[in-house]
Amino acid sequence: MSTFKYNVVPLSNLIEQFEKLPGIGTKTAQRLAYYVLNIPEEEAKMFADSIVEAHKSIRYCKYCWNITDQEICSICKDSSRDKSMICVVEDPRDVVAFERTHEFNALYHVLHGVISPLNGIGPDQIYIKQLLERIKNSEVKEVIMATNPTVEGEATSMYISKLLKPLGIRVTRLAYGIPVGGDLEYADEVTLTRALEGRNEI
Repeated sequence: MSTFKYNVVPLSNLIEQFEKLPGIGTKTAQRLAYYVLNIPEEEAKMFADSIVEAHKSIRYCKYCWNITDQEICSICKDSSRDKSMICVVEDPRDVVAFERTHEFNALYHVLHGVISPLNGIGPDQIYIKQLLERIKNSEVKEVIMATNPTVEGEATSMYISKLLKPLGIRVTRLAYGIPVGGDLEYADEVTLTRALEGRNEI
């Protein structure tokens, strides 16, 4: 956060709000603030309204916990999807990454995090219980663990795998076309496709 305070309080407040965004430093926040000041008032209002509308309208799908503006997301509603397979990811952005490949035509489940005892996040703080309940009442035969290849991601995959094995579910892990320590949302389409094709049972 910048220690410099503008005499114009509304401008200073606007800059501070932009600084709160991930990856935005003081100089970038200043540029964004001045940009917003220079756009027509109607555009500024549309921008502000879109933020408020997103907060009001966006929710989690009752089945996969991906973000949606409906009770059930468009992927879960799609009758052409393979209902026997679920790809488990950490974050809604990972769903977008897989959808960009146009190679995966099954379902997803979004955990909204990973098990991380150091950060006080246990199995009950993410959507593992909902995954188990969903599988018990479905035709799912395979679960692809697509958590990020980090220590926490690996631990989460193994934990879920141990819970699913007694249910007779095949559990696979993405092949390591994904670099260790990397984030799925930044992987290109070819890398993700190869990772899907080379997944291994765990």
